[in-house]
Amino acid sequence: MKKLLDLISDTMMAAFEKAGYEGELGKVSVSNRPDLCEYQCNGAMAGAKRYKCAPIEIANKVAEALKDSDVFESVEAVMPGFLNLKLNPAFLVNYMAEMSVSDKFGIEPKAPESIVVDYGGPNVAKPLHVGHLRSGVIGESVKRICAYMGNKVIGDIHLGDWGLQMGLVINEIKNREPELVYFKEDYDGEYPSEAPFTVGDLEEIYPFASKKSKEDAEYKAAAMEATFKLQNGERGYRALWHHIMNVSIADMRRNYDNLNVHFDLWNGESSVQDIIPSMVQDMKDKNIAYLSDGAWVIDVKEETDTKEMPPCIVIKSDGASLYNTTDLATIKDRADKYDVSKIIYLTDKRQDLYFEQVFRAARKAGLVSKDVDLVHISFGTVNGADGHAFKTRDGGVPRLENLISEINEMTYKRIQESRQLPEEEARSIAKIVALAAIKYGDLSNQASKDYIFDMEKFTSFEGDTGPYILYTIVRIKSILNKVSAEGFDVENAKFAGCYSAPEKDLMMKLAGFNAMMVNAYEEIAPHKICSYIFDLANTFNRFYHDTHIVAEEDAVKKGNWIALLKLTRDVLETCIDVLGFSAPEKM
Repeated sequence: MKKLLDLISDTMMAAFEKAGYEGELGKVSVSNRPDLCEYQCNGAMAGAKRYKCAPIEIANKVAEALKDSDVFESVEAVMPGFLNLKLNPAFLVNYMAEMSVSDKFGIEPKAPESIVVDYGGPNVAKPLHVGHLRSGVIGESVKRICAYMGNKVIGDIHLGDWGLQMGLVINEIKNREPELVYFKEDYDGEYPSEAPFTVGDLEEIYPFASKKSKEDAEYKAAAMEATFKLQNGERGYRALWHHIMNVSIADMRRNYDNLNVHFDLWNGESSVQDIIPSMVQDMKDKNIAYLSDGAWVIDVKEETDTKEMPPCIVIKSDGASLYNTTDLATIKDRADKYDVSKIIYLTDKRQDLYFEQVFRAARKAGLVSKDVDLVHISFGTVNGADGHAFKTRDGGVPRLENLISEINEMTYKRIQESRQLPEEEARSIAKIVALAAIKYGDLSNQASKDYIFDMEKFTSFEGDTGPYILYTIVRIKSILNKVSAEGFDVENAKFAGCYSAPEKDLMMKLAGFNAMMVNAYEEIAPHKICSYIFDLANTFNRFYHDTHIVAEEDAVKKGNWIALLKLTRDVLETCIDVLGFSAPEKM
């Protein structure tokens, strides 16, 4: 079904043509003066010069052409030539009825695309911290938005699993336990199935090794040698690397599951190492890559650039590949395997220039066709109350699982303060509400902007917060359960009319779902969904306080209101699912 604004514009365009003017003048917009009207059309102002007459003359003729319209309740031509419009409630009720029974509330399907969303991007052997929050939360929502719009979407975590950090960990394990079988050159048996370390061990080993490598050149050289052996197939090092991967990924899965963030692929830099040599050789053969100070680079500068654009290094002077090389190979791999039409990357905004270089290099090298969109969504940092990057009390970077645990506990206390529930039930509800607090707190901000992580604000049941949205949904569920328990046929409730201004406001807000969701998808902007559901929740609560739904004795009117509640609930739950969280049955 068409978007409401498109239907209104179609009617207005037909009226302009009926009055003897060009239809294109009839484009309608939401009124910037809601105290005067709901929609407005300024086409008469634009047509005055074209038709050499006063704009009010055009506006009056168009208003006359609309006097029998079933779309508008009123059409008023006002000086100097504006058309102020109010919708016919009956037209709006019919739109609600159609929307409630349509797939995806009437969003018109488009040709599906194949999209890869690259988000997460953690390094193995290191704990997830607050810096991984935004990539996971925004990326999961972007993936869900794209899927909701009918696309085939693949989410890839893109692990950092092949660089120097692997050599640092393996070298430190060797220093601590040199007798392990993985370091015996003459060993040809099976390696143990159990890892000789825990995730806790890895979380201590990596920072220790990283710090020492910066202070001890000999130690760093040994780590680089370990990296070389791993990447060149040293059997014991590969076996140890598999242990590191398995232990790290198991811990990552647990943490990401707690955020309701899920990946279709758990690939990393290592997964494309085999295609790098032939890819680089092809770049050399086609003179796309050239030698510069011993390194192989691709010139990506364009004539229209207004700032410096350094070349993209493909192979360093020592013969080693870089992140650039891996990312180019990953683009090629995705294009070859998944016939992608779009690849979306989620990283912090400090990598804007880097991705511009890589995307240009990929296109110049022919790794993707011109029809494939390469999109980088850059996000700001998570800050503390002081406006600086979020830190723990001792100045460290907070671990993600600790942050989630702290929010869970704060939410649990708020729930128990408002109503005493059994411990297990309160904990279960708190976990659902806390996730909404975290995700909505992040997603309600435009991705490119920094934001302050305010636990007190995020967990509040009032204001522009996730818990407030959930509370509104739970309120609707409670009303529906109550009227159902009293014997009212909730499932067969029908739209039958519009009986008040708050009711009409709610219908109009619901009617805006399609346009909002399409816009959020086209601009890859989850914050627009947050803004919409906050407005929708506010509009519903005004309607709720103005309307005695449960006590209403008129069955037709009550059925209309129940149908409206069901549609509001369904739209809200669809939106929060797309954002990556859900609502409990009660709070």
